[in-house]
Amino acid sequence: MNLDRPVYSHQRLDVYRVALEFARESSMLRVSPASLADQFTRSRNSIVLNIAEGAQQVSQAMAKKHYRIALGSAAEAAACLDLIEATSAVKIEVLTPLINRVGMMLRRLVR
Repeated sequence: MNLDRPVYSHQRLDVYRVALEFARESSMLRVSPASLADQFTRSRNSIVLNIAEGAQQVSQAMAKKHYRIALGSAAEAAACLDLIEATSAVKIEVLTPLINRVGMMLRRLVR
């Protein structure tokens, strides 16, 4: 995907780019059990999709609603990372700063 020439407004948002980077980096993580892997994948995808949907809204209230959902999904993804690290030998040093950055950026959008 070429984000150098954005077509949609969400593609211009730094938070969208960081969320995509988190999705890309975390997709390489092998998670077990399958139920945790599924939950992590859904929360990771929800972040990106809700940022995109929020950026397309005409009203600020509706945009914030989607950014709040994305923020909740970011918290869920962070909790999944905590569970992954607590229940396996996998280290998540690269992913934690990314999801924390996404969360901080989304908090600013919600305000």
